[in-house]
Amino acid sequence: MVKALQKRFVIAAMAAITGLILLLLGAINAANLMLISQRMDRTLELLCSADGDPGNLPPTDKPSGRPFPFGVPDGPREVYSAFVSGSFFLVRFGPDYEPVFVDVSRAYSVSEDQAAELALKALEKGNKRGEYGHFRYLIREGPGPGALAVFLDTSGESGSFWRVLILSAAVGFFCWGIMLVFVILLSRRAIRPIAENIQRQKQFVTNAGHELKTPLAIIQSNAEALELYNGESKWSRNIREQTARLGGLVKELLMLARMDESPIQGEPENFSLSGLIESSLREFSQPIAAKGLNLAADITADVSIRADREQVRKLVSILLDNCVKYADPGGRAMVTLVKSDSRIDLSIENTCPKLPAVPPDKLFDRFYRADPARTQKGGGYGVGLAIARSLAGANRAAIWARYIQPNLVRFTVRFRQ
Repeated sequence: MVKALQKRFVIAAMAAITGLILLLLGAINAANLMLISQRMDRTLELLCSADGDPGNLPPTDKPSGRPFPFGVPDGPREVYSAFVSGSFFLVRFGPDYEPVFVDVSRAYSVSEDQAAELALKALEKGNKRGEYGHFRYLIREGPGPGALAVFLDTSGESGSFWRVLILSAAVGFFCWGIMLVFVILLSRRAIRPIAENIQRQKQFVTNAGHELKTPLAIIQSNAEALELYNGESKWSRNIREQTARLGGLVKELLMLARMDESPIQGEPENFSLSGLIESSLREFSQPIAAKGLNLAADITADVSIRADREQVRKLVSILLDNCVKYADPGGRAMVTLVKSDSRIDLSIENTCPKLPAVPPDKLFDRFYRADPARTQKGGGYGVGLAIARSLAGANRAAIWARYIQPNLVRFTVRFRQ
């Protein structure tokens, strides 16, 4: 139980930390991508304004017009820097939109023919801005007939983006690992009060169970002795019935306490599950008949599993007992055993006067009773299904409940082969 709580704490904390790290990394890289895109677009605009000729650039001895902390070109110095350091080519179109001038002196990866071909393709697309391969382009109509297309090589900017992405991912992964170690160490201290409280509860249940066994045995023997001397009466009969009921509850509580303190140790063996279910049905034939249930069984023959026989027998008995107790008188019940390639499913279902008003998984909670007044009409203690879930887990099986409208409850146990 303590390890399970610690595991849940670590999973919950790391899920929150992972989400936060991913959010931060996503925001950082999205902002970086946006700034890189803005810088390239601004560079293209400045190159178009300068017409690709450094002679058209403003004097470089003047300071920038407006300071920009993120490095987006926005002044004479930045214009000159974009021209000198940028890798670009430009294509000028005539009045009939045929290339009349191609300048690839600042681009070393394309020829004049390739540059003209790329410019014509960009012009045919009809978009003033766009991308072709590792080039980003801008087409601007001239003051006269024709147009100017400038293509900027974005390889360097793309490489910068990927370097930041990889570096931030590495830093994020490193921080995630550090936080994992920190959370694991912190989890032990965080759940310590809960673990101590659980341990005290377990110890109380165990001690109380053992302390109650002796007085119950004395009360039972005294009630029997009174009946020998004075004969049976309704009071002595009530004493025996309630003592037996309390003894059964103590037995179930001690079983749960042992399950909590250590994993259930079984003795796995190969046995016929089909035969075990048929035997259990014969044992419950009298309670089923007394309740007037219309029982149907569809049990696949020769189905064998490897598990602890007595634990599985106890599991089946709990489910059948639950079926008889909570089925409506004269209702229907169905027991099904189906085998497939990878699993074996045992289903026990019954009709009931009214479906419980809680989720099906709530039925497996300890001391849950469908009767809010907690009367003894059903005869149960509210711990049987909790024991059934523990027994199923100890034998590598899963158990769950399902409501089927309007008034059918089905319990399924799935054994893995």
